[in-house]
Amino acid sequence: MTRLATGGRIDRSESLRFSFDGRDLTGHPGDTLASALLANGVRLVGRSFKYHRPRGIWGFGVEEPNALVELRGGARQEPNTRATTAELFEGLRAQSQNRWPSLRFDLRAVNGLFGPLLSAGFYYKTFMWPAAFWEKVYEPLIRRAAGLGRAATAPDPDHYERMHAHCDVLVIGAGPTGLAAALAAARGGARVIVADEDFAPGGRLLAERQEIDGGPAADWAARIWAELGAMPDVTLLPRTTVFGVFDQGSYGAVQRLSDHLPETAPGQPRQRGWTIVAKRAVLAAGALERPIAFSGNDRPGVMSAAAARGYVNRYAVLPGRRAVVFTSGDDGWRSAADLLAAGAQVTVVEARDGVAPAVAASAAQARHVFGARVAGTGGRLGLSDVRLANGETIAADLLAVAGGWNPTLHLAGHHGARPRWDETLHAFLPDTAPPGMIVAGAAMGRMTLAACLADGAAAGRQAAEETGHAAPPLDLPQAQDEPSALRPLFHVPGRTKAFVDFQHDVTAADIELAAREGYRSVEHAKRYTTLGMATDQGRTANVVGLAILAVATGRGIAETGTTLFRPPYTPVTIGALAGHQTGRDFRPTRRTPLHDWAARHGASFVETGPWLRAQWYARPGEAGWRDSVDREAQAVRADAGFCDVSTLGKIEVVGPDAAALLDLAYANDIASLKPGRIRYGIMLREDGFVFDDGTCARLEQDRFLLTTTTANAARVLQHLEYVHQVLRPELRLVMLSVTDAWAQIALAGPRARDVLAGLVTETDVSNTAFPHMSCMSASLVGGIAARLYRLSFSGELGYEIGVAPDHAPVLADLLLAAGATPYGTEALGVLRIEKGHAGGGELNGQTTAGDLGLGRMLSRRKDFIGRVMAQRPALVDPSRPVLVGLRGAATLRTGAHLLEPGAAATTENDLGHVTAACWSPHLGGMIGLGLLSGGQARIGTRIRVYDPLRGGDAEAEVVSPVFIDPEGQRSRG
Repeated sequence: MTRLATGGRIDRSESLRFSFDGRDLTGHPGDTLASALLANGVRLVGRSFKYHRPRGIWGFGVEEPNALVELRGGARQEPNTRATTAELFEGLRAQSQNRWPSLRFDLRAVNGLFGPLLSAGFYYKTFMWPAAFWEKVYEPLIRRAAGLGRAATAPDPDHYERMHAHCDVLVIGAGPTGLAAALAAARGGARVIVADEDFAPGGRLLAERQEIDGGPAADWAARIWAELGAMPDVTLLPRTTVFGVFDQGSYGAVQRLSDHLPETAPGQPRQRGWTIVAKRAVLAAGALERPIAFSGNDRPGVMSAAAARGYVNRYAVLPGRRAVVFTSGDDGWRSAADLLAAGAQVTVVEARDGVAPAVAASAAQARHVFGARVAGTGGRLGLSDVRLANGETIAADLLAVAGGWNPTLHLAGHHGARPRWDETLHAFLPDTAPPGMIVAGAAMGRMTLAACLADGAAAGRQAAEETGHAAPPLDLPQAQDEPSALRPLFHVPGRTKAFVDFQHDVTAADIELAAREGYRSVEHAKRYTTLGMATDQGRTANVVGLAILAVATGRGIAETGTTLFRPPYTPVTIGALAGHQTGRDFRPTRRTPLHDWAARHGASFVETGPWLRAQWYARPGEAGWRDSVDREAQAVRADAGFCDVSTLGKIEVVGPDAAALLDLAYANDIASLKPGRIRYGIMLREDGFVFDDGTCARLEQDRFLLTTTTANAARVLQHLEYVHQVLRPELRLVMLSVTDAWAQIALAGPRARDVLAGLVTETDVSNTAFPHMSCMSASLVGGIAARLYRLSFSGELGYEIGVAPDHAPVLADLLLAAGATPYGTEALGVLRIEKGHAGGGELNGQTTAGDLGLGRMLSRRKDFIGRVMAQRPALVDPSRPVLVGLRGAATLRTGAHLLEPGAAATTENDLGHVTAACWSPHLGGMIGLGLLSGGQARIGTRIRVYDPLRGGDAEAEVVSPVFIDPEGQRSRG
């Protein structure tokens, strides 16, 4: 064990059991998986991607490139999780990945012997010959070798949710800069959201021994967090990563609500995806320590110097007892001092020839080696010694590397801006931030504590003032600026592999090879070598790689430049982006006011767009759905039936210019429609194709009620709004969707008038008083207010009755008591096919009014949307597929192809397709509708109906699409 007896910010009063590769271990609340593994003496945690080299823990947080593990198991198995960010919990199961058969003995490590063949761009060069081997040999092998972890194969049992929030100031990061910024803005009265990816506030303060106001800096962070949490206009989001900056002050974030728990509690989401719209944002994301490339720098036991002191101070874990600190700046000496204080034996290898006396005094008990460099390391599965360039070998189990700091500026570049190289700080800094963003603290190059506090307070005050709040100056806490001098060192040349990108095994030699082969652009070199393309997105590798590329191409780092940053900043669970919109919740399921009534009366339901509709009503003794549908259809033809049509879109258009708008939107004349009358209408798209059909009832002179198809209800309203707001904004009218305001029941059949007459009070519904295609208001028995529409979709005498939704079950009971038969969408489909009414299969967005036999409805006396384009030669070509009826085939199925009898089943011979088909109990056989090229001229001929997918091949007779009552006498009777 390497757990220190005292110190750290863990709860020693409780132990947590967990396992790694089947080995049972213990940790404490407040640990991460990485700190708990180190506390148990586990140094080997993974294997690299290409060479399968043994790897240990390098970093302290999101920058970790090596310690990627699989968490949990079964349906909750989570691959490629950084051990440095995984919160420890009771029963956590973790496994190493990318190894076989075991972590300590990985046979695929043989790849290291073929290193010369696997250099940069090897996949472009190695698999070129013979060409036939690519699909049969090379690609299968590469696919089996690709990837790191294994994703779960079962459906995710957890739930996710989406949230939206608005604020004046979004503070990204809860380190010293972020806390100071949030406090300054909040005290100024701004609405503030603070998002931090850690589970505890403080950022680097948790990993340091620094003081603020004379006490531990981490305690100051906890006090400020508590003060912010008590403010009513402040929202604190721990465990939340802001992963993207988008347009107009919009930020994407993911909050991990239950990842630190064994299982998500019932009703609790695992993660929450946030869309945060902020007037201003303060980016206080801090900085990440970068490595130095030298031979053997990837061995387990080599880690970031800042991470080493972080494990000591935050988790009370000593990563090694014989430590070497390799540094080229003052910050590395702080790690040496903290390791000494924890009881380690320390040697400081300083690349500079000397340091300030105060810096050396901070680690006075350590051995100092100035002007030296680490040239290599020894050890098989872990570090055993460190070799200096002067030939000295130092026994060690920890090599802490301090190569300088890179500001975490990724979010500042999400609008496409590239950072600039600062020769003083030896780092890239934000050049142009996204609109509304202020970059502060270490993310802007302020690398000392006092400077971060001051910069954060100033940024928070500026953000508050820019959002209209008078923020008073913040009384800055007392803190010291630690020494921060640095002489940059990126690469120590050597004879063996010096790794730059640890996860993808990109070496300094790979980058130099890319430069020799002409890949001088950073973007080209990145893709040729895969530098920075691993899951850590180059957080530790990019600057070192750019420095090596700059030397190889004879340029400076500023001239070499860097690659673009783009969202997401860290990997994002797809579930957090989808929220609840998965599976059955992909979209809301809408139920009609008659849904429960229909269920009680034996209905089976079907999805039609977003709605559930009654498909048929089963009765005792019926052998299957066909019996139910045949009975319902025959009842409508012979007696009376009723159907729930509440799902039809209903739009009211009201105003003195309502008729003018509808005249433009509909292809047939609407302005001449008289109050109390209804007209069937069609709308065209601007390209001349049919958009939707429905009815238009003129309730009053300035009030219209439109009905649309179920699927197009929202699109028709959107289309009408476009016509009004864009094409004719001067028209005086308003429109409103009233689909949910009215329950609508269609009543049809020879006895429909008698049934209706028994429902209304003091209203004459005779043919003279209430003719076909008219509408009126009425009162039903029981004082139920209703709107009556005389129209028919079935071809029989028909009415539609609109009532308030709460009255729909009562109306259905009255109809049932009057002897009418309820019927569902299947019988409705049979009735409309028998009558030849165009429906969903025919209104497919590819048909014209002429194709559907509605060409005479197009007005020649007015303008309407789509009028000109509908006259294009191709749209009036006589050979276009037009609507016909089909009869006589043993089986007709929707989608079957129509061919000349005896013609080969080829695309060139395809004449059309079947758009709808059913068994007609009225006609005693299969009938269908189809779109057939030159269909009118083919009526009376035979056609081949070919269905290769379902094995259908038969002949049918081409007939008129109107199978019953072609004169329309029944509906007008």
